[in-house]
Amino acid sequence: MKYMSIPVVLDFDRSVGALPDAWVIDLARWQEAIRFGCSLRRFRQLRDFIAGALPAMHGTVFLGSGDYHHLSWPLIERKAQQGPFDVVVFDNHPDNMRFPFGIHCGSWVRRVALLPFVAHVHVLGISSGDVASAHAWENYLTPLYRGKLSYWTVGVDTRWAARLGLTAAFRSFDTPAALLDRFAEEHSASTQPVYLSIDKDVLSADIARTNWDQGRLTDTDLLRAVDLLRGRLIGSDITGDVSVYRYRTGWKRVLSALDAQPDIDAAQLAQWQQQQHALNLRLLERIAVA
Repeated sequence: MKYMSIPVVLDFDRSVGALPDAWVIDLARWQEAIRFGCSLRRFRQLRDFIAGALPAMHGTVFLGSGDYHHLSWPLIERKAQQGPFDVVVFDNHPDNMRFPFGIHCGSWVRRVALLPFVAHVHVLGISSGDVASAHAWENYLTPLYRGKLSYWTVGVDTRWAARLGLTAAFRSFDTPAALLDRFAEEHSASTQPVYLSIDKDVLSADIARTNWDQGRLTDTDLLRAVDLLRGRLIGSDITGDVSVYRYRTGWKRVLSALDAQPDIDAAQLAQWQQQQHALNLRLLERIAVA
């Protein structure tokens, strides 16, 4: 096995099953502080801790629950010397939402779009109402206006974007297949390096259950997307595994309830984690040869 293919698990929540030859970093003591969101000061403390614990070279990083997707930001920062590169994110949400109290799992894309060595961020597979007109004001619009960020949506009415002069930042499709066909058309001849981030909530709940509202893609769609990026990947992370956690912090309990995160009993949790683990192994195998 090449050293660069060794997967890493940032193990906050014990949701990621055993992966072959994985480098596991125990971050359980950070779970309350970091899960869902935190101050920038606390986030920098964790970033520095992880920087000292990560091997110099590694493969795909598994983050656990989608509540930790903001950890993609420092992982992408570590690739600065390999820029310019694109960031391709598969997610049911834009992760570009306003959050004035620091950083959280739904606001990190804006931070990545600000990085000078990131050429462009593509968020593919969005089918949530976060990009519909009722929530338009919650999105950071500056990276969309500046041409650093594109939303690729499935089955969402995004006509409001044209009224704001943002037509070029939106790709709207009726089906995942149509989205991937267009992505292939636009990117099959590209040689631009890519960092890939996958949140499995982009998948239909029939494929793998997460603790967020879910999209419409299948595992076949995701594997096809990885194949489209073959030869261009410089890094990758995967999130969207499922775990149960009861916040001690009041504002996190409130926001979690507003996001309608489901109650999951022990039997369900075990079944869903087995399903997720099988998918992780398939994704890891495909990314390793990409």
